[in-house]
Amino acid sequence: MSRPLSDHEKKKQISVRGLAGVENVTDLKKNFNRHLHFTLVKDRNVATPRDYYFALAHTVRDHLVGRWIRTQQYYYEKDPKRIYYLSLEFYMGRTLQNTMVNLGLENACDEATYQLGLDMEELQEIEEDAGLGNGGLGRLAACFLDSMATLGLAAYGYGIRYEFGIFNQKISNGWQVEEADDWLRYGNPWEKARPEYTRPVQFYGRVEHTPDGVKWVDTQVVLALPYDTPVPGYRNNTVNTMRLWSAKAPNDFNLKDFNVGGYIQAVLDRNLAENISRVLYPNDNFFEGKELRLKQEYFVVAATLQDIIRRFKSSKFGSLEAVRTTFDAFPDKVAIQLNDTHPAMAIPELMRILVDVEKQSWEQAWDVTVRTCAYTNHTVLPEALERWPVPLLEQLLPRHLEIIYEINRRHMERISSLYPGDFDRMRRMSVIEEGDVKRINMAHLCIVGSHAVNGVARIHSDILKATLFKDFYETDPGKFQNKTNGITPRRWLVLCNPGLAEIIAEKIGDDYIRDLDQLKKLLKFVNDEGLIRDIAKVKQENKLKFSVYLEKEYKVKINPNSMFDLQVKRIHEYKRQLLNCLHIITMYNRIKKEPNKQFTPRTVMIGGKAAPGYHTAKMIIKLITAIGDIVNNDPVVGDRLKVIFLENYKVSLAEKVIPAADLSEQISTAGTEASGTGNMKFMLNGALTIGTMDGANVEMAEEAGEGNIFIFGMRVEDVDQMDRKGYNAKDYYDRIPELRQVIDQISGGFFSPKQPDLFKDIVNLLMYHDRFKVFADYESYMKCQESVNALYKNPKEWTKMVIRNIAASGKFSSDRTISEYAREIWGVEPSTAKIPAPDDPR
Repeated sequence: MSRPLSDHEKKKQISVRGLAGVENVTDLKKNFNRHLHFTLVKDRNVATPRDYYFALAHTVRDHLVGRWIRTQQYYYEKDPKRIYYLSLEFYMGRTLQNTMVNLGLENACDEATYQLGLDMEELQEIEEDAGLGNGGLGRLAACFLDSMATLGLAAYGYGIRYEFGIFNQKISNGWQVEEADDWLRYGNPWEKARPEYTRPVQFYGRVEHTPDGVKWVDTQVVLALPYDTPVPGYRNNTVNTMRLWSAKAPNDFNLKDFNVGGYIQAVLDRNLAENISRVLYPNDNFFEGKELRLKQEYFVVAATLQDIIRRFKSSKFGSLEAVRTTFDAFPDKVAIQLNDTHPAMAIPELMRILVDVEKQSWEQAWDVTVRTCAYTNHTVLPEALERWPVPLLEQLLPRHLEIIYEINRRHMERISSLYPGDFDRMRRMSVIEEGDVKRINMAHLCIVGSHAVNGVARIHSDILKATLFKDFYETDPGKFQNKTNGITPRRWLVLCNPGLAEIIAEKIGDDYIRDLDQLKKLLKFVNDEGLIRDIAKVKQENKLKFSVYLEKEYKVKINPNSMFDLQVKRIHEYKRQLLNCLHIITMYNRIKKEPNKQFTPRTVMIGGKAAPGYHTAKMIIKLITAIGDIVNNDPVVGDRLKVIFLENYKVSLAEKVIPAADLSEQISTAGTEASGTGNMKFMLNGALTIGTMDGANVEMAEEAGEGNIFIFGMRVEDVDQMDRKGYNAKDYYDRIPELRQVIDQISGGFFSPKQPDLFKDIVNLLMYHDRFKVFADYESYMKCQESVNALYKNPKEWTKMVIRNIAASGKFSSDRTISEYAREIWGVEPSTAKIPAPDDPR
């Protein structure tokens, strides 16, 4: 009998990981040793695992450089329309394995490191996540970069190089504690500083109206220093650029004017300017109107627009002189996509450059601006919408405030002529909101200044047109579009779940990695015994691997035969982690009531960060850990129910946990989650979904068939009706005994015996101030969870439903999303053509 294959030998057989040719492996080993010696200046006998990681990173990076230079040269020659994706967040995670996947180097690197006596997986674990985002919005930007490169678009991601990304989360006695994320501590092998493209950014000052135009004078200057990171497409030799700006004080900072504090203090004060790119604001779906945040938003916009205009002017297309004087062709050569309202200052900034600097007429400039810009909305929650106080803008960006007032004056003139005498409509549609302090409504500014506005799932886009932006939709229906979000199948299948990717490739070939709709071909194998067995087996292997990881990292022992029930996302009331808690406690109470009854074992895992200032979210984490303390230590329960809080959830942890999940919890109140993208990752990786008809869940149910996803709870219409008639939580508490028992336990200190009133705020919230109607969906959720249990008891039927879900997940590729943006908003055609490799003759 042949011996079982080692982990290394198993990986070698996975064809989607690329070929390990002998010359290739020999070259990689040679270059690895060269980098260890010459780049890192280390001898093998003193090298640490981190040195080996850096040697491997530099070796892989070498394979990008030629393609990167060639791609940029190719764009310079062809001069296509360029796409600029502006975002204050890019939640990239780790880069090494993604680069190997997209370049087809994974097996070769695995073999090379193996021959050098190293374990590639261990080296990959040394890389820090680039955590320059909070959640969905920032991760979407990262998936979009991957798809834009894979579809051959001349695209650039522009953002901020935060010195400190999203905080690291530690759990201490059940409470979240934040730690600074010093991700650059050991250096970043994937970035290249470009000091030669440094740009000045101006703040404060005053406006002078002179005969030869408007001047913004007496400003404070901060320099924006760009750092470029390569973004490889999937095996098409395209390498695009993500350019992140870092703030630097100019050398004469605080020294040009007479300074009483003196020279030493002036040099120390350079920190004040450089704080702009120090830290990511850690709020998800919440607006915090701080001056530093507005500085960050303008900083990225001002630096980026200078870059865009420099590139537009110097492109040799249609012009022999170095500088184009006309901007007529600008919208045909440039598309700017605003990822939420955070980069909205791009609209007045572009106007300022065109009118004040380039001396265009207002009408010409406005036509160019609107045709260039497009806006993506990410939320309908009122507390998340950006409304900047006018006095802050007046101080920080006085010229931009004047321009915004003029934009609004002309906008109001148009509305007034369309709806004469409708002053209430004018008030509702104004960019400037009246009140104790006047505020700029940034969403209104974006709609007025863009040619396209989109939501991120069909139901979300419909809600925008019916409620939040109803007046704007009535005025300009052609402006509003839907672009349902997607995820990149490279990171979220091939990279994180190679076993599943390989089983799929064996059945339908590996073209699906570029064209995820091909997963539909799996439908004809839904009754194939071999496929059913293989899919179940790879899920079990992933669960086992994750169990081992959990035991090693968190010292928790779990039952790998239990259902892995996962809710991982930012902690927020609208995402209803509390509803999940009520289900957990109800299951616990049922076991305690009938300890000898047959029970479907579950391991419930909840993970996610709470914004540091969000008291309720931090209490929710404490509640989850407190429930775990009781449930996990009750001998009557045994391993039938376990509750785990996953500490420090981030991209690299998602890549481990998602492939191991059986059940995906997507349980937000209908009408609150704009899209969700975690839902799509779980679906693609063979988990079943329990969820409300919210966000992209609606389209997932449509694609898979409503019988293949566990849908429960109120629809948007029901929520609206309840808002009209009034939601009374106490009615449910009085009527449903199991719910009443759970709430009495939480409020009576059953889960906090040392502080019986610890959770009184949470109970008070649920009973009297719950905007998200947790109790209203409790019964429906419990009943739906019973159906989940029933199906899980029949592994074969469960796995058949899993296959139907995987087969239906093709729509949710970010390649499809980006193709729609390209054709319907940016006016460019995606291309599947490979560009020549660096070693090909030109």
